[in-house]
Amino acid sequence: MRYLLTLLIVFFSQAVSAQEDSIPSSRKEGAPSMNRNIRNLPPKKNGEGQGQEITIKDYKIISYERDTTFLDTTISIQKEYINNFLRRDDFELMPFANVGQPYNKLGVNFDIKDTYPSLGASAKHYNYMEAREVNYYNVATPMSDLMFKTTFERGQLLDALLAFNTSRQLNFSIAYKGFRSLGKYQYSEAESGNFKMTANYESKNQRYNLRTHMAAQNSTWEENGGLSNKELQFESGDPDFKDRSRLDVLFSNATNRLLGKRYYLDHQYILFGKKMDSARTRTTSLALGHEFSYETKYYQFKQSAQNDYFGDGYASSIGDKASLKTTYNNVYAQFSNRTLGVLTGHINHYQYNYYFNSVLQTPTQLIQSQLSGDEISAGAKYVKKIGGFQLNGSAQANISGDLSGNLLDAFASYDINKKNTLKFSIHSSSRMPNFNFLLYQSDYTNYNWQHTEDFKKLNNNGFQFDLESSLFGNLMAKYTSLDNYTYFASDPSETVVEGGEQAFIKPFQESGTINIIKVKYGKEFKWKGFALDNTVMYQNVSQPNEVLNVPEVVTRNTLYYSNFVFKKAMYLQTGVTLKYFTSYNADAYNPVLGEFYSQGQEELGGFPMLDFFINARVQQTRIFLKAEHFNSSFSGSNFYAAPNYPYRDFVIRFGLVWNFFS
Repeated sequence: MRYLLTLLIVFFSQAVSAQEDSIPSSRKEGAPSMNRNIRNLPPKKNGEGQGQEITIKDYKIISYERDTTFLDTTISIQKEYINNFLRRDDFELMPFANVGQPYNKLGVNFDIKDTYPSLGASAKHYNYMEAREVNYYNVATPMSDLMFKTTFERGQLLDALLAFNTSRQLNFSIAYKGFRSLGKYQYSEAESGNFKMTANYESKNQRYNLRTHMAAQNSTWEENGGLSNKELQFESGDPDFKDRSRLDVLFSNATNRLLGKRYYLDHQYILFGKKMDSARTRTTSLALGHEFSYETKYYQFKQSAQNDYFGDGYASSIGDKASLKTTYNNVYAQFSNRTLGVLTGHINHYQYNYYFNSVLQTPTQLIQSQLSGDEISAGAKYVKKIGGFQLNGSAQANISGDLSGNLLDAFASYDINKKNTLKFSIHSSSRMPNFNFLLYQSDYTNYNWQHTEDFKKLNNNGFQFDLESSLFGNLMAKYTSLDNYTYFASDPSETVVEGGEQAFIKPFQESGTINIIKVKYGKEFKWKGFALDNTVMYQNVSQPNEVLNVPEVVTRNTLYYSNFVFKKAMYLQTGVTLKYFTSYNADAYNPVLGEFYSQGQEELGGFPMLDFFINARVQQTRIFLKAEHFNSSFSGSNFYAAPNYPYRDFVIRFGLVWNFFS
């Protein structure tokens, strides 16, 4: 009830203040400012010293690929889909019960951007921001973006960003994302703190530009192993166990942690180039650039006492820690011509050190303490746009080293008209599996292996077709062929009693070819203030052994109503979302590795998830209220995110997103 009261207070206060004129007349810099909003922000001076109105287009967000977008403070159904912990659409993901816990996969995409293996513990990396995911800012005045959302029992989520400049040339941003959530189930607490700083600089003559960031990320989780008696306490629907904190879990003494620090720099100098034309692009130029990244990261699993659930141990307590240090340097030259396009050639050096504390001798194998070395690759990129036709291509090949592979991407798009666009892309890549497949050490005896000699590079070849149409909807069709697919599973050579497969989890590599067909279609129908937004995905996997499991059909359908209220002072959106996926052998979760593993004993899915939401926008404030999975009390207790790990029960959550401008 306190969230509903808070919502009403915010609604009332914002609605009252919105009755005043929120669009003041333009003014010169230095004049007093009142009730500014994104449609008419305080004017800045142009090059001749004249007052100039600031609009939302003066608040630019620059991606790793140097694509530029603008700050968006609107309310839409797409904003509803990204109003979650990840702040991105989780249509192809199935979250666990608590915020910040792993996500099981409902769809797969094996296309890669880098040809180097990563640390592993992939189930713990959903909240970890990689270098490619960091944005840079170019703002006219100081701007902040604040997101608050409630979690599950004694905790909150806050994602705060402040972007500002000291001049037109130099922009900074400081951001922090932190959360804590106790969770509804015993020993399922999760918390994290992610901090980043960015700088973006461009000289007055626009020949030199630099962008850099520093990121420090720390996440910790309690691990309870899932329910120990799910048939009696969860699936039976016994009212005595509606309080989920009373349900028995497998253990209460395990935690894992992911910590990383990164320093990144990308700078470029234009050696020569003619004056900019009316489209603000140089007609001909040649630039030299350098990209640098240094990152340290480790994943740790700790358990105060060995548990037979994971097998025998070398010690009475468990303390596993896998560390990775990487240094990346990329030198490139970029030739740009308005007629010929943009051609970039590059050569990069990747140095890695993946290590444990000591060498381990098992009865069958000597396991090294580290994998270290240097990788050298070279490649090129090409970009050209002619009218409605866009062509992009990139290629990279390994010159020296054992872990990296090759990468080829080709993309073409054609704007048939303003309402229809065709896209076609090809992807081909090869690289070694993540480091924890190749080498791992643990205090649990069965969690020790080295596969640097027998595991081969994962090969991925495929193509994708897209039709984006405001009339017919958006259609995506994708075909992927995988060779040497690498996965975790219980060792089939071991005799496993029911529920004991986690004691024999090991990495495997599929010798046969896996073929994946994925088709996704989305279309929204509107009538007056009502709308029905639909997204349906079909997947078919052809494989010699059942090692890659995904649901055949995933669907999300949202019926909602939108309109202005309170004399157009507030924009309101309310509706119901149904998400459903067909039953399949969902991957199981392993806390020791922080990974999902393939299993074929238990089918999950086939249950609906209904959410009711109310979203509103008043000036730059967006308000989100959601009743999540409100059908859980009457649709049966068979909703799982992974074997032994239930999905969340009915809960009401409240969130706010603010944007402030100075």
